[in-house]
Amino acid sequence: MTLRLRALETQLRLVARRRMERVADPAEARAEFETGARLMFRPPAGLRHVSVAGEPDRISVGTVKPGRAILYFHGGGYIAGSPRTHAAMLGRLSRMTGTEIRVPDYPLAPEHPHPAAYDAAVAAWDGLIASGFAPADIVLGGDSAGGGLALALLATLCQRATLPAAAFALSPWTDITLSGDSLRDNAATEVLLPVDRVEEVRDYILPQGDPADPRLSPLFADFPGCPPVRIDWSATEILRDDSRRMVDRLRGFGATVEAVEAPHGPHVWPMFHGYAPEADATLRAVARFVQRSFAPTSR
Repeated sequence: MTLRLRALETQLRLVARRRMERVADPAEARAEFETGARLMFRPPAGLRHVSVAGEPDRISVGTVKPGRAILYFHGGGYIAGSPRTHAAMLGRLSRMTGTEIRVPDYPLAPEHPHPAAYDAAVAAWDGLIASGFAPADIVLGGDSAGGGLALALLATLCQRATLPAAAFALSPWTDITLSGDSLRDNAATEVLLPVDRVEEVRDYILPQGDPADPRLSPLFADFPGCPPVRIDWSATEILRDDSRRMVDRLRGFGATVEAVEAPHGPHVWPMFHGYAPEADATLRAVARFVQRSFAPTSR
C-alpha cells in the first residue's frame, strides 16, 4: 500500500466514515454525498455533462466514438448519489476509453423503493436500443449499489439473449440478504461504510418483499450465455464477499470473469482518482477492459 493510499484511508476513516455514521436520514445522506463530491472530486478538463429530461445524463471528455456507449449506474446505497457525484471519475473513464457514458438518474429509496431502480435500469437499456444502439456497442458498468444494479440488468439481458459487449462492477453490492461473512469479518478494516447501518439502508430499499429477489440481489440471478465481466473490490471492505461470491456465480454459468481483489483500498477506490496511485491504476485497467470488449464488435 502506497503512503498516499494509507493517508487517504486514514482521512476517510476519521472524516467520511464518521459523518456517515451520524447522518440522520436519506435526505441528509444525499446532501452530504453531493457536497463531498463537489469538494473532493475535481472534474477533468473538457468535461461535458449534458442532462436531458427523461434520458440518462451524457458524460464525455475529448473525442468519443459515435454509436457506442457505457451505460453506467452510480452507487450510493440506492438512497443517495447521482450522475453529478460520479461525473469526475466517469469523465476520466470516458477520456481513457474514447466512449460517451450514459448515466441514469434513477429514482432513489425510500421515496421509490425496489423495484423502482431496477425498472429504471431496464428502461435506460431499452431506450438506448430504441435510439439505434446495437447491444454489442454497449458496455454495462456501475459501482456499489449501482454495480449490483448493472449486474441485475445483465442477468435480465442474458435471459433475453440480448447481450451487451461486457459489464464491469466496482465493489458491487450484490447480496441484499446480508449473508456475506465479510460484513462481520471486515467491520474493523472497512474505512468508509459503517456496517451497523447497512441493515437500515436495506430496509429503506426493501420495506417489504424478498431480499433474495435477483432484481435486487444479482448473486441469486441466472446468467446464461453471459458476456465477459470484470469485478474489482478490496480485501478489506465489508462487501468483499459480495464480489467473491458473485465471481463464482458468474463463472458457474460459464462467464469469463476478470476478478481483481486489491489487498487494500476503500470502497470504490477508483472514485479517488488522483489521490492514490492504486485508484489511477484500477481505473486505467477498467478502461483497457472496456476497450478490449468493444474491439471485436463495434462499428
